[in-house]
Amino acid sequence: MKKLGVLVTVLFATSVFAQSPWTKKKNEGYVQLSFTTISNYDKLFGNPDYNTERKITDNTLQLYGEYGISDKTTLFANIPLKMVQSGDIAGQTLLPIPFTTKESTSSIGNIQFGVKHNFYNKKWVLSGQLGIEANTGSFNEASGLRTGYDAWTVTPLFLAGRGFNSWYIQAFTGFDIRTNDYSSAYKLGGELGYKAINWLWVAGFLDGVMSLKNGEIALPLSNNLTGLYVNDQSYAAFGLKLIGEINKNFGANASFGGAFGGRNVAKKAALNFGIYYKF
Repeated sequence: MKKLGVLVTVLFATSVFAQSPWTKKKNEGYVQLSFTTISNYDKLFGNPDYNTERKITDNTLQLYGEYGISDKTTLFANIPLKMVQSGDIAGQTLLPIPFTTKESTSSIGNIQFGVKHNFYNKKWVLSGQLGIEANTGSFNEASGLRTGYDAWTVTPLFLAGRGFNSWYIQAFTGFDIRTNDYSSAYKLGGELGYKAINWLWVAGFLDGVMSLKNGEIALPLSNNLTGLYVNDQSYAAFGLKLIGEINKNFGANASFGGAFGGRNVAKKAALNFGIYYKF
């Protein structure tokens, strides 16, 4: 079965909370440190699928936090540290000699911050969210390694969910609206979770991004040869999450993602591990 390593960092490490309709109560907070890895890939989804010039490793260490400024309004932020590497030649090169260099770099990715507000909470929870992703990534032209979109992104979302005794369901829909002539994208996803035992939640999710193909940014050839944060990225993903509650304040989570298909994203599994603290 095809596996997808999604290069949009919020999909695994922060989606449990960043795309959840539930807000924090006033002065309550949540902090998570997580690590996402997509290691040693050389194929990208496309029509047809195509190869990167070198084997690419894309690792992300990120700090995510939420804080309730009222019982209905929560602020959130996400700070990703990207650790990307271009390795050995993956196969036949387009030119007599490789166009990109072998290199590794560590740099901040696209920092995100925003606000979530609950406007209905009677069995079903309905909320709205507005996120802003800053143009804080870096790019090395010789290697083609990029740590974030060369753009600002505004992400309005509508969020819905409901909790039961041992179940929860949640869904979201909205848009990534990007500057600098990148295409914007439509987003849609859902998640179903079950409390398997007293301390363990098991959840499955579906998550999709569809490029609107309304941008025509001309990226350097070296960037296109790595597939990192290129234009018109799309995917239809599925996955599994495990959330373990150590006590009422501490816990850990892990997730895995696969794909039904995609475009301009890595054809490799993405794994995520995190620890969190609630206060």
